Amino acid sequence: MAKDGDKSDWKEFLWNPRTREFLGRTASSWGLIFLFYLIFYTCLAGMFALTMYVMLQTLDEHRPTWQDRLSTPGLVIRPRADDTFEIVYTKEDTESWDLYAQTLDKFLQPYNDSLQAQKNHECAPDKYFIQEDSGEVKNNPKRSCQFNRTVLQSCSGIDDRYYGYREGQPCIIIKLNRVIGLLPGKDNQAPYVTCAAKKDDADKIGELIYFPPNGTINPMYFPYYGKKAQVNYSQPLVAVKFLNITHNEDVNIECKINAENIPVGGERDKFAGRVSFKLRINSKN
Repeated sequence: MAKDGDKSDWKEFLWNPRTREFLGRTASSWGLIFLFYLIFYTCLAGMFALTMYVMLQTLDEHRPTWQDRLSTPGLVIRPRADDTFEIVYTKEDTESWDLYAQTLDKFLQPYNDSLQAQKNHECAPDKYFIQEDSGEVKNNPKRSCQFNRTVLQSCSGIDDRYYGYREGQPCIIIKLNRVIGLLPGKDNQAPYVTCAAKKDDADKIGELIYFPPNGTINPMYFPYYGKKAQVNYSQPLVAVKFLNITHNEDVNIECKINAENIPVGGERDKFAGRVSFKLRINSKN
């Protein structure tokens, strides 16, 4: 009998035909609760939307208000077959270095002189290319300076489509990462890239040659205004050609950017402004 009573109580709780209550509340009571939460969450959504709207009004579509990245640009090398920063091949084995040549070919295609002439501006060299806004009127999109592939000369892949890998004189291309508003050097002084072997490998690296000469990055490529403001920006490159590096041995190399106002390494990032990699050229001769 107790079980029958419990069932009756549960049925009456779910729906009481005498008071017309569902789960202990009348239709008007449920309606008021629904109305309360509808107004409550509508107000919350409205406050959130208003907050987002006000915040978005303070942001510049073309330039971030705050930058949490390091002010010192990093360096990247090409080619890179994987994430190990190792370039290892056998001079006489075409398959071991052909991928490197193909990677450089693909990477340099946007730098073809004809494409650069179509998209970018021929800037006055040896000074920053400043493009100021006119008060509230944004000077967008901003122009970008040409960086022509031919500047890399024997590392351009035009005269030597193997980039020196077949002869055991490989080219490594170094790219400076983009930092918005960066003005490297002082008084339009050009930054430059240098490469050297690590201490134990100093006698193995041999002679180097840089393109452009002295590894210089012309100031006309700075400042960078951002991806949206400068849609056709071409990052300047420096190519390093290793003329007589020791074969059949690992050579650990470090390249760095040199400028008065660009610190190399630091507490936050010891690799800021530099890149390290291993180069090994095997030879059967």
